[in-house]
Amino acid sequence: MTIPLTEAQFQKQVTDLATRLGWSWLHIERMGNDQGRWRTPTSGPLGTGWPDLVLVRGSSLIWAELKAQKGKLTGVQGDVLRILDRVHPYYIWRPSDFNQVLEVLSNG
Repeated sequence: MTIPLTEAQFQKQVTDLATRLGWSWLHIERMGNDQGRWRTPTSGPLGTGWPDLVLVRGSSLIWAELKAQKGKLTGVQGDVLRILDRVHPYYIWRPSDFNQVLEVLSNG
């Protein structure tokens, strides 16, 4: 039996691989507030649905939204990804996509 990866565990795998392959990356951390809720301190219409990772190596750019295996995009995430797609294509990756992650980061 395989224990499913959380989104955070999967993200660590992706960022570890990216670092080993020479990518620079950005992830905006969520923060808790005094009411015990998660909040990401961003502003502007792209802030709420911003993808989990922005990766850059040379002239290559990747927008990557990471999800646990059964995770779903929110409506706002989908809206932001469609806006970003006008500039550059994006990826939605789940743990089962790790071979694609490896291929894209190796060849990007």
